[in-house]
Amino acid sequence: MKNIAVIGAGTMGNGIAHVFAQNGHQVNLIDISEDSLEKGLATINKNLDRMLAKEAISEETKKLTIQNISTHTVLNDGVKNVDLVIEAATENIEIKLGIFRELDAICAASTILATNTSSISITQIAAATKRPEKVIGMHFMNPVPIMKLVEIIRGYSTSDEVTKTIMELSKELGKTPTEVNDYPGFVANRILMPMINEAIETLYNGVAGVKEIDTVMKLGMAHPMGPLQLADFIGLDVCLSILNVMFEGFKNSKYAPCPLLVNMVMADKLGIKSGEGFYDYSESRKAEKVAPQFS
Repeated sequence: MKNIAVIGAGTMGNGIAHVFAQNGHQVNLIDISEDSLEKGLATINKNLDRMLAKEAISEETKKLTIQNISTHTVLNDGVKNVDLVIEAATENIEIKLGIFRELDAICAASTILATNTSSISITQIAAATKRPEKVIGMHFMNPVPIMKLVEIIRGYSTSDEVTKTIMELSKELGKTPTEVNDYPGFVANRILMPMINEAIETLYNGVAGVKEIDTVMKLGMAHPMGPLQLADFIGLDVCLSILNVMFEGFKNSKYAPCPLLVNMVMADKLGIKSGEGFYDYSESRKAEKVAPQFS
């Protein structure tokens, strides 16, 4: 698997492209927005510079990584002659189904189609194609260049051969692949999102403030960041989307998103990406200042 296409130049897409390119793969990074592609490449450069400063990579590795990435705004051009496509577009089922229908029509029959979805059914996505045995989930963790885990999700029809190929490929990237079955939220988000949602409920019910909740979880449970800070980092819109997928999938009220989360997303208070969530990021991307609404 030498030639890889990554669809989406956002946070996850540029991180996935970075990791593959750094490990010697030729990567076509695809996005309908030229501006997004430029921002994605700038992020990759910044992350490589950070690794270079820490002496984690050499100047030559940085140079080769950048050389291994080409950008495309036309899907058809970007997925020609690739062995694997990884979709990392918006966490929206209709958008993903549309992309996979297109991929199925234009990619070679041998091409494996993967999705970086964090919650949406692989089986449902695969059903939009005529190659469900070649559709699989590769759920990378953010930030992709640093985090070791990749959740490998088998759809109902995903073949043993494809699963084995993707497991081995993930190991070659220096990741730790973990195979899970196709249920809403998989493993990571099925456990993480209810915790984040409960932290929001705790704030909503007035049990404690933003910093107090995060401090309890950081110092009491040894979490690297508190759940409210983590929600801001992930994006409150993404958290809401995942919770809605699980609520619809399980029909269980424990996955129902907190009204405060719903209102914050409607108000476009999405966390770091919008400049404000539970914390105020107008002056720093660090969660140092609680948002005015909660201070």
